[in-house]
Amino acid sequence: MEFEIQLRSVQSVLEFVALATAQHYPVFVGDVRHWVNGKSFMEMFCLDLTFPLTARLECSAEEFEEFRKAAHRFAVK
Repeated sequence: MEFEIQLRSVQSVLEFVALATAQHYPVFVGDVRHWVNGKSFMEMFCLDLTFPLTARLECSAEEFEEFRKAAHRFAVK
């Protein structure tokens, strides 16, 4: 399951990685060309943060909704 996010600062990347790391399931973040581990601060900076990204979670629908609510500040509106 996926949703779009925008990470506009180093602080927002740190906060997103902290949220992703707290989950027991895989969290991937990517764009058209690259997908990285959303739990890795270093890998996140391989992406172009000037554009919206897609967060892909491999979890249940309930876990997805909980994560999406917790990550609402990063969601593209």
